Amino acid sequence: MISAGDFRNGVTFEMDGNVVSIIEFQHVKPGKGAAFVRTKIRNVITGSVTERTFNPNDKYPTAYIERKDMQYLYNDGDLYYFMDLETFEQTPINHSVLSDNFKFVLENMTCKVLSYKGNVFGVEPPNFVELEITKTDPGFKGNTATNALKPATVETGAEINVPLFIEEGERIRIDTRTGEYMERA
Repeated sequence: MISAGDFRNGVTFEMDGNVVSIIEFQHVKPGKGAAFVRTKIRNVITGSVTERTFNPNDKYPTAYIERKDMQYLYNDGDLYYFMDLETFEQTPINHSVLSDNFKFVLENMTCKVLSYKGNVFGVEPPNFVELEITKTDPGFKGNTATNALKPATVETGAEINVPLFIEEGERIRIDTRTGEYMERA
């Protein structure tokens, strides 16, 4: 059990039948009245974010989220298959569970599969990936006073903006959390 007075960023607990995680918290002690904890919480399963206040004496059961490294193998329609690196078991995961940043993941990349009580609710790709540019317009000289960008397609089919000097066939590093170009690889 965890009391609301002990809330910190990243703490996960069960509330009203849902698993939630603390994004922000603030202990408030007004001059008049009782103290309270103002929080911003994210439903771990659905991803929705809400603001809520708690009495510091409220107690909630702690939720343990399992984060397991698994290798992405292939997809078959709406099912994406991941292999446990220790037991070599294959686990199919539905497309609806995957986040938008999964578009940067190639086959055989290692991802973190998030589960709660055996139910998979999310997949975190690596923070940085190196991918090859498969299609982009050629860069042009001039107009480089500011950091101008052009669209490019990477080998996974995802489209991102890259600087003008990047050409087809080059490998670049991408931050999957923001979907932005980082540097040449």
